[in-house]
Amino acid sequence: MVVGLSQRLVPDELWSLVAPLLPSFTSRPQGGGTAPVDERAAFTAVVYVLTSGCAWRHLPETFGVSPATAHRRFSAWTKDRLWRRLHRAVLDELGARGEVDWTSAIVDAASVRTKKGDR
Repeated sequence: MVVGLSQRLVPDELWSLVAPLLPSFTSRPQGGGTAPVDERAAFTAVVYVLTSGCAWRHLPETFGVSPATAHRRFSAWTKDRLWRRLHRAVLDELGARGEVDWTSAIVDAASVRTKKGDR
């Protein structure tokens, strides 16, 4: 993988927050299952797809992860709620550094009227 692109997509600071949150993938005793891959390469490939709008099947080979593997990891991480936990970890880190201004916020809400007879 091109080192410059990898470092831009997933800098070391971000990776230090991500790595402890990733679920471990183990091979099954009967064989088969998820093949071991470089987790950082898989995460970087997923970030590339999500930020570029690239289709999974068009993931460049330079990431060192197959499109199917990247998509499987994305699905597993989504099921494991990685993205929510990562968002929280990033906010906690920025808050600890004093880099988040909590004095103002934008709240998005929707109001839907209940149907007649519903409570």
